[in-house]
Amino acid sequence: MMDRPAVSLDHLRLAPFNLDDEAVAWVANMAAGLDADARLMQLFVIGMHGPAANWSGDEIKRLRPGGVMRFFSADGMAEATLLDRLQDEADVPLLVSADLEGSRMSLPFATTVPNPLALAAVDDVTLTREISRVMADEARAVGVNWSYTPVLDINAAFRSAIVATRGYGSDVDRIETHAMAQADAFQRAGVAACVKHWPGEGFDDRDQHLLTTVNSLSMEEWETRFGRLYRSAIAGGVMSVMSAHIALPAFVREGDPQAGIEAFRPASVSRGLTTELLRGRLGFNGLIVSDASEMAGVTSFMATAEAKVEMLRAGCDMILFSQDMDRDLKAIKSALADGTLSEDRVDEALMRVLGLKAALGLHKDRREPATDRLARLRRPEAQAAASSGFQRAPTLVKDVEGLFPISSERHRRVLLITGGIVSPIHGAPILLALPDLMRKRGFKVDVYESGTPVPTGDYDLVLYALGEETLLTRGRIFLDWLRLMGDFRLAMRRTWHEVPTAMISFGYPYYLYDAPRMPAYVNAYCTSDEMQEAVLDCMMGLRAFEGRSPVDPFCGLEDARF
Repeated sequence: MMDRPAVSLDHLRLAPFNLDDEAVAWVANMAAGLDADARLMQLFVIGMHGPAANWSGDEIKRLRPGGVMRFFSADGMAEATLLDRLQDEADVPLLVSADLEGSRMSLPFATTVPNPLALAAVDDVTLTREISRVMADEARAVGVNWSYTPVLDINAAFRSAIVATRGYGSDVDRIETHAMAQADAFQRAGVAACVKHWPGEGFDDRDQHLLTTVNSLSMEEWETRFGRLYRSAIAGGVMSVMSAHIALPAFVREGDPQAGIEAFRPASVSRGLTTELLRGRLGFNGLIVSDASEMAGVTSFMATAEAKVEMLRAGCDMILFSQDMDRDLKAIKSALADGTLSEDRVDEALMRVLGLKAALGLHKDRREPATDRLARLRRPEAQAAASSGFQRAPTLVKDVEGLFPISSERHRRVLLITGGIVSPIHGAPILLALPDLMRKRGFKVDVYESGTPVPTGDYDLVLYALGEETLLTRGRIFLDWLRLMGDFRLAMRRTWHEVPTAMISFGYPYYLYDAPRMPAYVNAYCTSDEMQEAVLDCMMGLRAFEGRSPVDPFCGLEDARF
């Protein structure tokens, strides 16, 4: 039990918590009833993988974490039943989090919706708000109450494999408009929003899953971009911020021009960036959660257990994930014992964790039966909103030879060259639906066999179809001609002088950098079957290409436009 002087809870009465007397009393009483281990465990979010049926709940009951992040299966009823049971068995209500990012990151039992870059291409804030409401309502139906979105990163470095389709593009105005609409829609639906990745990703073309990335902006430049976005989110009442494994040397060097390696300390373990800049200068009062705590963006900077302590010292209120809870608790207890981590800092973090739970109404949760909640999944109006997004997003970047529209009469014989849908999360490449969709419309489609000759004389159309959305540990996304074609000689072969040729990207929007002479190019942003069908409609002239590019698809290359 806590036997130290009571911590002031006045900040919980302020935005973004806005707790009333009853909720503040619940926070105080709940904190007072926690033993030493339980109060520390409230500062952790535990990952839950695998089929719902395999989760007895015993591990969660033993650990008593503040939250869980569920990596969902396609069985919505099993997932809702599991989360309901965990909540019923928890002494303190659980924060249940997910990455609601759309497309392949849509909940597998819910409506598949466009990802942020596709919504930015549509550029209709009313649609973004509606899609966000659908995502939040369906997430709440299964038991999710916290999303690590929206993404405020800026698509400035086109080689960035970790921003691209997860964010709303490169224009700050467009990012602000859509991200704030998403955050507001989430929180109105009872899902706490979490803006990320603090202090801002997108000016480094590397991936913080693999190393500490660097925001290279001056503070003046940072303020006009990320400062503006995060201030807008804070003013809008966003409940949480994710402190990421990104350095901001300009801020550190304001106080110490000779900071050396400390200028490149990740924000997640930097008191300067997390407490002084985010809490102090920007005035954020909500909950701060670390990004996944065992990513190489932090573990390449310091040892894993030490990093957990440093995250709390820096000002993070919750730590995302632990692969060895006993090790990490031991490290935190040791730091408390030797005074390198203060009890006051732990208490402050605990109050914000409990405060977020109270702000979401978890202290008086009145859940409907799971069957009633799940009836809200995939409703016709949700499907219609998602379909509108998919249909309006495809962007005709260029068509210098007037290829489109195509038809099964003029372009009956099609050679499709594809590496499939590439996703580290989903395992081996996934087959595209596009060949079968085209066959149903009268096209005769052959899928190219890597390493074989390209008999262009046998075809009326060659389509390159690439499916690489932004996902972790890719390092680089680029048009790998050698991998695509399977032979170094074939990698140098180009088809468009002999037969009409086009490229479609169902994801990463920058392949023209590696194929600037491609005569026709379409960006479609999402790998979902729904997007593939929408693109086919556009290519056949059944719908107009309506998307407006939210990034520079020409990567600054003048010749790529021709």
